[in-house]
Amino acid sequence: MKQAFIFFIFIFCSFSSKAQKVFTVDYANQAEVKVFVVKYENQADLKVFKVKYENQAGKNDGKLYFVKYANQSDKKIYFVDYENQADVKIFFVPYENQAGWRNSSKRHFFY
Repeated sequence: MKQAFIFFIFIFCSFSSKAQKVFTVDYANQAEVKVFVVKYENQADLKVFKVKYENQAGKNDGKLYFVKYANQSDKKIYFVDYENQADVKIFFVPYENQAGWRNSSKRHFFY
């Protein structure tokens, strides 16, 4: 019974995570998502706004909080050098209301 309860908690936590707290890893093989920063907004899959505080992070809406330690994050990301290496292409926006998905088919990478 105890094992079933632990399994249920693990599954519940996996699905309830919204992955908006991110940590930048040093190597591609450590990452869950590889991202490339594009030069122009219209090239991006996701427009990202970096929030200042953890409680401002959104629910898969482009508002990301970059944590200092890997164990605090929901997703580990790696910034690749070339566009064709990326899972998701991002563009950093200056205002919070500009954040969001342009290509919702890539949304699953941040769940």
